[in-house]
Amino acid sequence: MTRFIVLLVALGIVAGCAPTPKLQLGGIGDTSWQLVKFQGGDGSVLTPDDKAKYTLAFTNNGNVRVRFDCNRGRGTWILNGPNELRFGPLALTRAMCPPGSLHDHLAKQWPYVRTYTVRGGHLFLALTADAGSYEFEPMR
Repeated sequence: MTRFIVLLVALGIVAGCAPTPKLQLGGIGDTSWQLVKFQGGDGSVLTPDDKAKYTLAFTNNGNVRVRFDCNRGRGTWILNGPNELRFGPLALTRAMCPPGSLHDHLAKQWPYVRTYTVRGGHLFLALTADAGSYEFEPMR
């Protein structure tokens, strides 16, 4: 039994010394976008009253800044493979946005973004299980 515990401890030390995987960032680093619409998997469409109230700004070092209507936030992003996008937890202010705001929708869906595509100069963020996609255009 003692040998087994020693072996587990040794394996834990070796695993802890393994190199950290490199951060993979792609062509969306150092870009800024504003929301055009959300197209739901059920065919529903949500459009913002003002595109400039819903923005994403990707940095080259894996950080992202967001504005979801009356709230702003920061988080992280990484590419796990070709077009596979994952966001880390988002630190977001908690102001009460007006009725009709898309804030709650975006904040709730944020963890479920899985892929991105840049097509026709627009950024598309797709949710898991074909639940829908967000379309963004470059910030002006």
